[in-house]
Amino acid sequence: MSSSIRIGTHQIGDDHPCYVIAEAGANHNRDLDVARRLIDTAADAQADAVKFQTYSGSALYSSKTPRFEYLGELGAKPAHELLEEIALPRDWQPLLAAHARDRGIEFLSSPFDRDAVDELDALNVAAFKIASFEIVDHGLIRYAAAKGRPMIFSTGMCTMAEVDDALRVAREAGAGECALLQCASLYPSPPEIMNLRSILTMRGAFGVPVGLSDHTRGIHIAAAAVAAGAQLVEKHFTLDRSMSGPDHPFAIEPKELAEMVAHIRDVEAALGDGVKRGPSELEAAEMFAKARRSVVAACKIEAGTVISEAMLCVKRPGFGIAPKHLDVVVGRTAKCDIEYDDILTWDML
Repeated sequence: MSSSIRIGTHQIGDDHPCYVIAEAGANHNRDLDVARRLIDTAADAQADAVKFQTYSGSALYSSKTPRFEYLGELGAKPAHELLEEIALPRDWQPLLAAHARDRGIEFLSSPFDRDAVDELDALNVAAFKIASFEIVDHGLIRYAAAKGRPMIFSTGMCTMAEVDDALRVAREAGAGECALLQCASLYPSPPEIMNLRSILTMRGAFGVPVGLSDHTRGIHIAAAAVAAGAQLVEKHFTLDRSMSGPDHPFAIEPKELAEMVAHIRDVEAALGDGVKRGPSELEAAEMFAKARRSVVAACKIEAGTVISEAMLCVKRPGFGIAPKHLDVVVGRTAKCDIEYDDILTWDML
């Protein structure tokens, strides 16, 4: 498996920018205009990809599935009926892919069945994203992997053995390249179960790019994940959290999405290369000289005076004799008159 992969025009891995996936999911509310606006929002926020989900409720859930309590009133409906009502109409996908292409953002969708894989493959998507709950469906993984496209696996609730199994199946079936996303499968997820340190654990264990699929509230955990080593970040977003639907309440809104992308880029810039250096060019332009400390005259010192420690103090700015040399200054003779608060330089001694 490669430690660096390519999705569309983006290289993902060490020394490359974090790949940001804006997860639209089911937040289109089966309104094509809303779906297009979600793509526009993701593009305006400068995300790298916008992702939907391709499923049908009856193919995804048995009619015998117990109701989900976390969905509240929405959970009163059987899961297969609810999912059918919010599913992305599949004939929209070519339209949405074209709109994303026009806006310069990658169109992705998670396939949940083999027909979905075929439909997305026909659209020449840049990668397949396998959701956490589907990572144990080796048949689906094998079918998608055989298309030869890069694959991204969310790993919510997975053991390391299950992740290893999924990668092995994908590799044996012909997957181009693979990436993993640490994930907590609660909606929303409390921060204490996010385990961001597992990102580096999986990078070390599997040798593939690893990131975060983030279901926490807010944007701070997503930005922190980049500092923890995330090379991809996926985050649910919506046009308005007050809209009706299971995924709106924990999603971020357009302004937050733009802020999240900006924060991720700031964190990347702040990480640097790990080499501890002296002042940067920006610091050296003014702060290095003016805000460090120097040896300064604590009183007037006339020419010919042997300087004692009582005549000296340490103050800012920093373009005089460095404080570490104060003991060397003591006992020297002043070559010229030195006024109170003058910054001492070697040519005065």
